[in-house]
Amino acid sequence: MELKVFITTRDSVCDECGEQLGHHAWITLDDNKAFCLSCADMDHLIFLPSGDAALTRRAGKYSTLSAVVLKWSRARKRYERQGLLVEEAALQRAEQECLADEDVRARRREREAECRAELDQEYIQHFAARVRELFPNCPTGREQVIAEHACQKYSGRVGRSASAKSLDENAILLAVTAHIRHAETKYDELLSQGMERRDVRANVRSQVDEVLAHWKTK
Repeated sequence: MELKVFITTRDSVCDECGEQLGHHAWITLDDNKAFCLSCADMDHLIFLPSGDAALTRRAGKYSTLSAVVLKWSRARKRYERQGLLVEEAALQRAEQECLADEDVRARRREREAECRAELDQEYIQHFAARVRELFPNCPTGREQVIAEHACQKYSGRVGRSASAKSLDENAILLAVTAHIRHAETKYDELLSQGMERRDVRANVRSQVDEVLAHWKTK
């Protein structure tokens, strides 16, 4: 089953968390309801714009979970493909195979520069410190990974919400839970097989809770 993410043309609200997503938000649709990427469990994916067929094909092949990004064209009266959301490791592997192509190398440098520019370093450090405070037993360096993923500046990242910016404990918990779901369970694999999101969450919930409990232990 091909997962789809839509770039909205009007202000949107997530039907699960209630977050005001604003204009040009990235959302998924399920039963006529809109979900931000965080609630849809796709906020860890990296956007690969259309333009390089070989790179897109390889990244899609290696990514356990991926989604096509679509945007409505008023001129053509149809949704048009903007690119693909893929796992970072899959994109890196695809880029590695294409390193002979200088254009790909340049694109990789540009993507990494854009990513660094999007990160509010001071905020990320505070976010990471709060993760370490609440989950003192999480693996070394993992708090930085969680903070950087959660705080990137585009619609759908849990770290951009008002509660996250105040370092609210629940917002931190959401970010850590999402990371565990993707990094410590087979969530992405099960979702890519066509299982409903709520069923997959239920399937891995006990494993997620077990890791959370371990990470909270001092």
